[in-house]
Amino acid sequence: MEITKTQHATATVLALSGRLDGLASPALEKEIDAVLAAGSKVLVLDLSALAYVSSAGLRVFLTAAKKSKTAGGRATFVALPAPIREVFELSGFLTVLDIRPDVAAAL
Repeated sequence: MEITKTQHATATVLALSGRLDGLASPALEKEIDAVLAAGSKVLVLDLSALAYVSSAGLRVFLTAAKKSKTAGGRATFVALPAPIREVFELSGFLTVLDIRPDVAAAL
């Protein structure tokens, strides 16, 4: 999995591509922790190029949302491809997480 970080005036966008599985999850969690530790309160995760997410990846997403909220901000998940949206729907994440159609809507 690849993570591309882009800083905007109001948020940090992390664009994910590839597969988010048990091997890639620790790297994403580390990147999210670094972004929050640097003081960014609004985190946008762009999933448009994400091909697969495992239960380990879902745990990282849920943890990111909780950590962002604790820091006084929010985590928003955008541009979910159909397979990822289906996983979010089956796991109940569509109602638990902040989902937006694209980065512009999240900012």
